[in-house]
Amino acid sequence: MRTYNTSIEQSLLARACGGYIERLHIYTHKTQYNKPQTARAHSEYSGIDIQAHTQIPRQAERTTRSAGPTPIAQLVGPEALRHAYSHCDRITKLHSKTFYLASALLPAPKRRAVRALYAFCRVSDDLVDAVGEGRARQAHFEEWCERALSNLPLADDPVAVAWADTRLRYRIPTVYAQQLLEGVARDMQAARYATFEELAVYCYGVASTVGLMAMHIVGFSGPEAIPYAIRLGVALQITNILRDVGEDWLVGRLYLPLDELRLFGLSEQNIEQGRLDARWKAFMRFQITRARRLYAGAWPGIGMLHPDARFAVGAAATLYEDILRDIEAHDMDVFNRRARVSTLRKLRLLPGVWYRTRHL
Repeated sequence: MRTYNTSIEQSLLARACGGYIERLHIYTHKTQYNKPQTARAHSEYSGIDIQAHTQIPRQAERTTRSAGPTPIAQLVGPEALRHAYSHCDRITKLHSKTFYLASALLPAPKRRAVRALYAFCRVSDDLVDAVGEGRARQAHFEEWCERALSNLPLADDPVAVAWADTRLRYRIPTVYAQQLLEGVARDMQAARYATFEELAVYCYGVASTVGLMAMHIVGFSGPEAIPYAIRLGVALQITNILRDVGEDWLVGRLYLPLDELRLFGLSEQNIEQGRLDARWKAFMRFQITRARRLYAGAWPGIGMLHPDARFAVGAAATLYEDILRDIEAHDMDVFNRRARVSTLRKLRLLPGVWYRTRHL
């Protein structure tokens, strides 16, 4: 058995919280926004190359307000549109109490729009996770992708209706929705991620894209806000990954960087056994520290959002980050329980979030 060396944690943490986090500035202020182009990381380090995955949309510097009425109400009727948004509201409330609470802090039009965005993401993810024969599942997912990206949704698909209305109303760049669908589709394969750089690209696809779409709903100052949204998305997804290690393993998935597992003397066998030894705890301390630094690095971007959205986004970031505290409080056990933040604790955290966002 490999002996764990505590110096590994310090040297790896220095590398991760320096180079890796720096490289998450996938966009820079030097980027020109007069035409679609590929994003590349710029820093003193060799960057995460997501060139093939990420495009900067032409309207990336928008928006601070709704684009106004869309043709969807005329297509399906006002009553069907109201029903569609109500359906998305119920999906959000059922599947994510934290997101539902945070989004409740938004003005009503933005609240219903971000919940339509959540429902779009939820349905996409659920179709990938559906049990069934591979080809049939792939076919169903591809059919959903067509509906989800259509500007003429069928009236009997409430999520597609509400999402189309939101996407058109707030001029959300289609490329972000495409990138999300491509990201969640990767979960149809039992993929492994050799390095944190590879994992960060995955996190961009399934989480940062959500933040980038949400920014067009809530409003943001300009392209300088984009790197912060990307960071926050990665931080949120890393939190989900750390919380769900045990659950993911049961369905054949492992999102932890394999090279970092090895550096802490761990392997997939240790995940299967679910042993809470010193190596695992040190590995989790490192992962949690990196995630927290990602959250901290994302906070300046919240100040670049429309003032009426800062409290909600700050609340989402704070409440999700608190999952890390719960993991620590239970001795890094993510195999036998699911980390959670109680409703009472969420409510206790909100006043501090309100004060912090008021002073950004």
